Amino acid sequence: MKKLILLVFICFISMHYLYAQDEQALKEAEEAVSDKAATLNFGADVMSRYIWRGIDFGNSPAIQPSLFFSWRGLNIGAWGSYSFASYRTQVNDTVSVNMGNYAEMDMYVSYTLKWFTLMFFDYFVPNGLDANYTGLKEYQYFNYDKKTTGHTFEVSLTFTGPEKFPIKFFVGTLVYGNDKAKDTLGMYGGDVNNDNFSTYLELAYPVTFRKIDLNFFAGGTPFGSGWYGPKAGFTNVGITARKMIPITKSYCLPVQASLITNPAAQKIFLVFGISF
Repeated sequence: MKKLILLVFICFISMHYLYAQDEQALKEAEEAVSDKAATLNFGADVMSRYIWRGIDFGNSPAIQPSLFFSWRGLNIGAWGSYSFASYRTQVNDTVSVNMGNYAEMDMYVSYTLKWFTLMFFDYFVPNGLDANYTGLKEYQYFNYDKKTTGHTFEVSLTFTGPEKFPIKFFVGTLVYGNDKAKDTLGMYGGDVNNDNFSTYLELAYPVTFRKIDLNFFAGGTPFGSGWYGPKAGFTNVGITARKMIPITKSYCLPVQASLITNPAAQKIFLVFGISF
């Protein structure tokens, strides 16, 4: 039972809670290294907002289910996020447009060897509410055409230091799919070509204070992107706090709160989440 509770807790929250899906996948990958037996598990998180790398996706509370298989450093999983309310965008002072409910369905595979984790991530947003919406009403899942696909593939490498110095460094690059370069006006996300190779880097350091796990993080992009912003800069700086709240003698409820700032976009978020 204790092992099951630990796995559910590891089963994420993101952005990260704050890192959302990639952080969850990294935690699952680390667990797979220490568990020599094959493991199949699932869980879900309820978040007050889905903030990914300092960006608000959906502008609404969301439920984020996950399902994953782990064995000897190998980790294969699926993760989703589904908003409770529709997303509205402001066109001008008097007009706003209902964009529908944000939805995301991701698949990933990773392998961890000692301090390093190599991961391949497939982001898929079926209703087109991503950073590079092409105008299609809804993306088709099995469409992998470079110019019209709703998929975005990322390759990332994470270094996690030893227990005495548990610093974590992450670098991820979008290598194929819906990652548009500059258009003729110099605006990112408007070009017909999906070859911007948007890159995100993050440095994090965990500490424990009075039975509360804290994670300090700072991340950003080295160049302009339709995903992260038009210029290089920090997009995701803050702290996440996690603890277990005793419910019964044999069960504790994992909860978390994240203070997240996006200096490049001049935004700040306070996010709360519960894991099951």
